[in-house]
Amino acid sequence: MNIYELISIGLYMVLMILIGLYSYRKSTSNSEEFLIGGRKMGAAVTALSAGAADMSGWLLMGLPGAMYLSGLSSAWIAIGLTIGAFLNYVLVAPRLRVYTEVARNAITLPVFFENRFHDKTQLLKLVSSVLILVFFTLYTSAGMVSGGRLFESAFGMDYYTGLFATTFVVVLYTFLGGFLAVSLTDFVQGTIMVTALLIVPIVVVAQIGGLDTTLSIIDTKNSNYLNLLRGTTTVSVISLLAWGLGYFGQPHILVRFMAIEHVRDIRKARRIGISWMIFTVSGAMLVGLFGIAYLQKFDVETMVVFDASKEKSETIFIYLARILFHPLIGGFLLSAILAAVMSTISSQLLVTSSSMTEDIYKTFFNKQATPQSMLFMSRLSVLIVAVVALVLSLNPQDSILNLVGNAWAGFGAAFGPLIILSLLWKRTTALAGLLGMLVGGAVVLLWVYLPHEYKELYEIIPGFLSSFLTIVVVSVITKPVSAEIKDEFEQVRKIANEAGK
Repeated sequence: MNIYELISIGLYMVLMILIGLYSYRKSTSNSEEFLIGGRKMGAAVTALSAGAADMSGWLLMGLPGAMYLSGLSSAWIAIGLTIGAFLNYVLVAPRLRVYTEVARNAITLPVFFENRFHDKTQLLKLVSSVLILVFFTLYTSAGMVSGGRLFESAFGMDYYTGLFATTFVVVLYTFLGGFLAVSLTDFVQGTIMVTALLIVPIVVVAQIGGLDTTLSIIDTKNSNYLNLLRGTTTVSVISLLAWGLGYFGQPHILVRFMAIEHVRDIRKARRIGISWMIFTVSGAMLVGLFGIAYLQKFDVETMVVFDASKEKSETIFIYLARILFHPLIGGFLLSAILAAVMSTISSQLLVTSSSMTEDIYKTFFNKQATPQSMLFMSRLSVLIVAVVALVLSLNPQDSILNLVGNAWAGFGAAFGPLIILSLLWKRTTALAGLLGMLVGGAVVLLWVYLPHEYKELYEIIPGFLSSFLTIVVVSVITKPVSAEIKDEFEQVRKIANEAGK
């Protein structure tokens, strides 16, 4: 690693720790502050935090690499995600913010499910919290692996050095400042990401000699690169667009909506968040697309290497950041990848520890826990989850990584329909929610692991539809909900609608 790159990365990590120390002074009185920021997040922090927590290293490596190899036809997944994020802000965010407070101040999704349906069996909370605990621990482990691999591939450092450096910084600021630290670092990380993804393609075009020249070179190499439908089928396009369905069921994104200070701020957060998303995904796609023209014109030898390897093509952002900028600036741009990785790890780490503390420890082991003991357990849970995830990261197995690769679909199918219907349809019942959650998750797993001829269809589609239909059918045939639940639902609907005007 160049000394200037090392300085930039080091300064970035120090900044993250300083934010953790600042947040420690602001969020230490109880577990509600630690796990959800006391519901005091502003619109801008909410928006960029949700975006940064969502994207991970895929935004700066996976998407540019796909665009480099396939051209515009890789844009469908970005289109689907943007539509899904927008609908999440419109359909879910306002009502979830209001309902979690009306439902006896629920600060986690499992507690919200239990309170929303007045579920005295506690099965809804138990099943959903176990799903979060297991899959997000694996998810967190995969993020740690990504951090180690980033240091290994981008900076030429040992995998374990990168793994421990990434884990240490993320765990430290999450342990110290909880949700506030995670949200503020996400805000900074999101700013770094969008800045990097806007700067690089602009400089590439300037180096090549203008946009027309850039597009002409791309078209000369392969005219299909600028074809949005190149190599696609109806099923593949639908599958890529369906990635947007996952947003409705992602706990680490939904918790941002629960933490915003005022429901009326949701509209402002939506404008900021969707604008950020459009700029970042567009910038990421242009990095890969314009990278084709840059290599074609200036570095054919490297182009041959990138054309032959998906793994190499995913480093196109790293290559351009290093070749076009002074190492000090290049190091700042490369820190955007680390920011994407860290923001996702910290969010998943906090959600997992909150499930362990609020949904399992308080419910089944210490119902009379004091605010101080809950705060202690929250921080202890961060350490426990981090240690387990780190151990899994030491020798990553394909089976674990493959499972985590399907977690987006699993959460989207298991939680997404239940979130939507619990907020928009008062007739939804607790039994229907429980069965829908189990059916959605099961269908995703069966679709992935059982042999069949429809593998091209993304598993979230059958999982989401199965869960949605199960909830509707079971709700219709079971006992109607109580008048108390109907009153709560109407109260939430009126407040959310009023705030949306």
